[in-house]
Amino acid sequence: MKSTTAKFIALALLPATVLALTSCSSTAPQAEPPATAAASKTVAFEPGVPGGVMVEKFKESATVTAIDPATRKVTLVKSDGTQASFIAGPEVANFAQIAVGDQVKATVTDRVSLFVPKPGESAADLAVGALALAPLGEKPGGELADTVQYTAKVTDVSLWHHTATLQLPDGCTVTFKVRPDVTLTKDTVGTEVVVRSTQAVAVSVEKP
Repeated sequence: MKSTTAKFIALALLPATVLALTSCSSTAPQAEPPATAAASKTVAFEPGVPGGVMVEKFKESATVTAIDPATRKVTLVKSDGTQASFIAGPEVANFAQIAVGDQVKATVTDRVSLFVPKPGESAADLAVGALALAPLGEKPGGELADTVQYTAKVTDVSLWHHTATLQLPDGCTVTFKVRPDVTLTKDTVGTEVVVRSTQAVAVSVEKP
């Protein structure tokens, strides 16, 4: 199962907002996790130190209710009765192993970390990906991960609201609340912040 098919299956099971990258915005998004997917969130940081790590995980499962071998179309029904479909491309070598009644499970994990580089420390921009597939002859499955790292710059701060505005490499800006334990002054403007985002998608097909 290649990365494109894994993404299609995850899209079929999970709300599109789970898999979408944050769009350019003047304020940080405050949307709650989708109610249709099991979600968990953890946040870790060092008191007094700018930045931290946030990890969100979304899970969903569905039952295979129909398979069309001619078109390689698989129909899924989630626990709430919602129906979704996807086309298994020719790269899905284990397509013949899928059977009506199988359980398809998708997990999306988003990990975002922010940190301020120490003096003399460099953090190059990067974009890398990794893919792992189920062995031939087994039920289809796979896991892929994409990591992007870039440097943003603080362009404005509000001492009254204790917020900071970051300008991203593409020119977009995002304003977010700074933790109360982090010192914020006008000298913060111009500070570079490294953002590292990793999204992992895992899909498996299991017998009931």
